[in-house]
Amino acid sequence: MPIEDRGDAHVITHALAKHTLSKLRSSDTDQVAFRNGLIELGRLCGFEIIDGMMDTEFVSITTPLAETTGEVVKGLDDVVIVNVLRAATPFVEGLVGAFPGARQGVISAGRDEEAGMDEDGEFPITVDYVKIPDIDDDDTVIIADPMLATGSTIVAVLEEVLEVGDPDRLVMLSAVSAPPGLVRVGDAFPSADILTVSIDERLDEDGYIVPGVGDAGDRSFGT
Repeated sequence: MPIEDRGDAHVITHALAKHTLSKLRSSDTDQVAFRNGLIELGRLCGFEIIDGMMDTEFVSITTPLAETTGEVVKGLDDVVIVNVLRAATPFVEGLVGAFPGARQGVISAGRDEEAGMDEDGEFPITVDYVKIPDIDDDDTVIIADPMLATGSTIVAVLEEVLEVGDPDRLVMLSAVSAPPGLVRVGDAFPSADILTVSIDERLDEDGYIVPGVGDAGDRSFGT
């Protein structure tokens, strides 16, 4: 089954997704290959969302030769993708390949690294910019961020998104995630579907995912 329920999250098990993530993990993968890998992974994840989470319906079709019945995906035009700047930019580029008609929003949000993680494993979060299209009650909203670590940033992002509207389905998509972040987001937003390609072992003392992929933004943009 391409998407497996692991309790705290749904995990994409597609062989190509795991293959691509393995290349992203390697420290030998250079900037261009890393960015292209995130694009490819986003596209694969998009297709898995369509296959595993979206319904289909039967429609009448007139071919050049006859009347027939076809099957189409419902709601492809009712998708909003939210890009958590900046690391998610190539990830979202891939997602748009699967959802070319999606409306897009951006949120610039990040944790205060200098303040560090508190005793509850959370970071102070600064939200610098929010631009989200209208969200209708029949929409699927996909919030894309390659890393779900402590969950502090994503909780802040989800709060911003739900200020705009209450969608039919809310999906938090990451490439890699850590158990504390899954628990935090799940507790705060139990109606959200948390979808990831890998649940990694742990967070280190600085709040980074281990084994992880490193800093996805720095590796994508060469900073």
